[in-house]
Amino acid sequence: MSDCLFCKIANREIPSKKVYEDERIYAFEDIAPKAPTHVLLIPKKHIARLSDVGAPDAPLLGELLLCAAGIAREKGLAHYRLALNNGEGAGQSVFHVHFHLLGGRAFAWPPG
Repeated sequence: MSDCLFCKIANREIPSKKVYEDERIYAFEDIAPKAPTHVLLIPKKHIARLSDVGAPDAPLLGELLLCAAGIAREKGLAHYRLALNNGEGAGQSVFHVHFHLLGGRAFAWPPG
């Protein structure tokens, strides 16, 4: 999608600090981190929100979860939070499905 911030980041139109990349996933450091480790994981395929995914997207979502676990291991995170917001009311501000991998500090529950 031409006006999507995360599509532009994945396509290298906007710079980012890459953490991981393969054919279907791009992961990068958040520019406004909420924890010592704050990585965003996005599919390169534009999907606006989790509620827009279908059964054909299941393998991609599984790959995103496995990628998040791998990044957490590489960063030495024994404890971490993986968050995904769906819609404005849940805090989604960029409408491209993305996971927040947060670690390096203790987290409270509920989150807010």
